[in-house]
Amino acid sequence: MDLQKHTEPAPAATELRASDADRDRIADILRDALAEGRLTADEHAERVEGVLAAKTVGELEVFIRDLPAAHRHRAAPAFAAAPNRPTVGAIPADPDDNVVAVFSSAVRKGRWRAGRRIHAYAIFGSVDIDLSEALFEYQQVVIKTISVFGNVEIRVPENISLRGTGGGVLGNFEVAPLDSTDPDAPVVYIDGWAVLGNVEARPKRGKLVADILDRVQHKVDRSLRKHLDR
Repeated sequence: MDLQKHTEPAPAATELRASDADRDRIADILRDALAEGRLTADEHAERVEGVLAAKTVGELEVFIRDLPAAHRHRAAPAFAAAPNRPTVGAIPADPDDNVVAVFSSAVRKGRWRAGRRIHAYAIFGSVDIDLSEALFEYQQVVIKTISVFGNVEIRVPENISLRGTGGGVLGNFEVAPLDSTDPDAPVVYIDGWAVLGNVEARPKRGKLVADILDRVQHKVDRSLRKHLDR
């Protein structure tokens, strides 16, 4: 018996059901057109009423097809990955902070200020560096790690970039590369060696660097003020 697979053609974009976000986008365009004088108050009210009643994306597009905003193509922001090495001259030779554990343990966590260079040494000990709640005063941070029969664990917020350069000698050096979509996000560089030891760096899920959130909140507040002033 010859079995044939039948597939239904995908619906055109204009036939898709409209979401609330689609209606909000069209309503914003109509509001701007009213402010620019392209629509009268009556035309604006009539079209907004139609937007609220529209069922598909194609029905929504009808209300803005004679407006310039409907024909502008938004260019996607160019994504540039963080470089694998810090900018020459950006990182000092001397450390801002030393985290040392010799036959012991050392921890840096909580709300603390991360310098541009941090040295972490674990000799028959363990070092835990948690940047998930740290304050980043600099965009580039280097953590130099040496682990000899020890363990160095580094956690970073999930909305920064993370890079690693190093290796292990009968040990483990593992850095999970991470790229932020924010070009101004901090970049943490892990550099070092694990000799019969372990160095591990990865993002801490659910944790976002506060400095980036503050900038986003500032942009939201500024946009809201502009909207209210109209």
